Amino acid sequence: MTSARVARRRGRDERGFALLIVLLVLALVAVVGAEFAYSMRLEASAVRAYKNGIIGTHLAETALEQAIREIVADAPLVAEDDDGLVTFYTADRRALPRLRRAKAELVGGLYSYRITDEESRLNVNTSPPDRIDRLLLTLGVDKEVRDTIVDSIQDWRDPNEEHRANGAESEDYYLKLPTPYRSRNANLESITELLQIKGISPAIYNGSKDHPGLASLVTVRSAGTVNMNTAGPAVLTALGLSTAEITEIQQSRRNSGPYPNVPGKFGGRNLGIATRTFRIEAEGVVDDRVAARLTAIVQKRTDLDPPSVLVLEWSPR
Repeated sequence: MTSARVARRRGRDERGFALLIVLLVLALVAVVGAEFAYSMRLEASAVRAYKNGIIGTHLAETALEQAIREIVADAPLVAEDDDGLVTFYTADRRALPRLRRAKAELVGGLYSYRITDEESRLNVNTSPPDRIDRLLLTLGVDKEVRDTIVDSIQDWRDPNEEHRANGAESEDYYLKLPTPYRSRNANLESITELLQIKGISPAIYNGSKDHPGLASLVTVRSAGTVNMNTAGPAVLTALGLSTAEITEIQQSRRNSGPYPNVPGKFGGRNLGIATRTFRIEAEGVVDDRVAARLTAIVQKRTDLDPPSVLVLEWSPR
């Protein structure tokens, strides 16, 4: 083989090797570019989600303020209308117009809120065991589970570590769980504590599409009496009222508006006709998606000028 032929072959080999190097570099650049573009998209999405979260939070807080505007109005009576929404009434039982509560527009998105009467619920800190048992019965909870829940709530609240027949205390139950904790041995400070109590499952607490859960029927923030103008059948049943009495109350509210006072036949039944404590559930919607939710329990303060509210609980979600 002549030296010229060898040189040509060597040149071809070198050019082929150089081409291979170029292709490898281009492939590396393409991978790095694709990774950089993907990272930029992720970062842009994160920034957008953060921005929407901030806007959504402000929208939800705006909804809360709108709810407070309704609550502090000169309206000592409240009732739950046929549409299931709380309406405020003057002392002479004149309904005040409601502000827009669903999908109200504001710069950046929409906000919605729901006001419910916290004193239409059963207070688990002040209710005797038989009331809690009747409430659980209306939810379709089996007797064995009811007995466990009723005793466990009492054990959670009492100051000692001696459990009842179907209850639980720290040493014998809660400290043996995969994630151990102690029972409070005092009154509940929030209804969310119920999820820590033996026997109360998320299904019982949250309910379902067809059945309410404990979260919507109980409270730890009321004075103990139940507002007969807003209480539902489950709570009224828990108080020991008969089906006929509950029907009478509901028909009277529907036909004549809220009770201005507790009728004599319902005296001594733990019923009242007014409330100062409300639960507000608010949400902010950005780009057709719920960006923020919050729940607040507030208490109306009429002793201040102008009237205001005291925030008892605040739970962003």
